[in-house]
Amino acid sequence: MGAYNGLVKLRNKIESAFAQIDVQLNRRHDLIPNLVETVKGYATHERATLEGVIAARNAAVAAEGPEAQAEAEGVLSGMLKQVFALSEAYPDLKANTQFLDLQRQLSETEDRIAYSRQYFNDNVRTYNTKIQSFPQSLIANKMGFTERAYFQADEASRANVQVEF
Repeated sequence: MGAYNGLVKLRNKIESAFAQIDVQLNRRHDLIPNLVETVKGYATHERATLEGVIAARNAAVAAEGPEAQAEAEGVLSGMLKQVFALSEAYPDLKANTQFLDLQRQLSETEDRIAYSRQYFNDNVRTYNTKIQSFPQSLIANKMGFTERAYFQADEASRANVQVEF
């Protein structure tokens, strides 16, 4: 009973940790339209970049499950880097207080997302180790406990963003 209850507790911790990632991702998704609108006023000919950010945001909102969400969020992170790089080419935008505030909020949110992902992955590691270890593996197999996937960034989001003006 203790082994089973321990597995249930870990499974619930993983669900809670994923919910915290979701909260932070939703916060980021809510900030992005404001950022895009602010940039539009200064960088009107950067339409393709801004449309790419909105498309990446919409794909991230629609993604389901840790793997699909991690992939979509990686693409979105790359697009956000491009938007922030635009501020270097537009001094007025770089000095805009609303843009700076949004940039700060997104940066803080990115830090929270990173922490939430780490917490989620730590719980997944503990859970996966438990269900693979004896004697919990016997109970896990009989009771339908299966391995969980880590929330990982895809290869594309790990690469440096190339921005050309």
